[in-house]
Amino acid sequence: MKNKTMMILAIFMATLLIVMFLEYRGIVWHNSLFANKYEVKGLDVSHYQSEVDWSKVTRGHQYQFAYIKATEGSDHIDDYFEKNWTSAKENGLLVGAYHFFTSQSTGEQQARNFIKIVPKEEESLPPVIDIEIDTNKDVQLMRKEIKDMSNLLESHYGKKPILYVTYATYNQYVGDGFSDHEIWIRDVIKPPKLKDQRRWTFWQYNNRGHIAGIDAYVDINVFNGTLEEFNRKFKVGG
Repeated sequence: MKNKTMMILAIFMATLLIVMFLEYRGIVWHNSLFANKYEVKGLDVSHYQSEVDWSKVTRGHQYQFAYIKATEGSDHIDDYFEKNWTSAKENGLLVGAYHFFTSQSTGEQQARNFIKIVPKEEESLPPVIDIEIDTNKDVQLMRKEIKDMSNLLESHYGKKPILYVTYATYNQYVGDGFSDHEIWIRDVIKPPKLKDQRRWTFWQYNNRGHIAGIDAYVDINVFNGTLEEFNRKFKVGG
């Protein structure tokens, strides 16, 4: 009986290790079970993915949108932005651009950097401000800079920016001061739940996705709604 118990335990541990290895490599992803119920999926990419073959990415029609890193701080421009923006659109995806927010420059300076690079196109997703800064910054100052940036982007593009957040940055900087902004939340462990029960718009559920046409790991996201709702919300004439 003891030997049988030890054998069962050994099999269980071996299976667990295999599953953990497959998840670490992104071959399987437990969050996919929770994300399967959402109709609309999309990717977010930057120079970390290097060259993307968007024709391969879109071949199976699994994805409807792509967010592409454009800028960071007051002067950095992503090397692959222009190529990704053009090619993703040519292959049928609805595209948007995101900016990686930093605490080293003002919101106005960062907005000017973004506006200089990202085309003003009606048929595109709202701009995104990616807020992943440390939580030890001056809260009121950071909120002011984020709001300044958001206001300038909304004035230029005619679309209120979406805020990409972690739980830490949402709780520290966003949750109490940006009720009129839509939220894109990162949670690669479980279905997202914001502390104030606020509804999220996008959920980044996987940061180790394996996608045909992309040689590196890639983030995978879902939209909180149906395809009809997505089109009505984001597509011109939708």
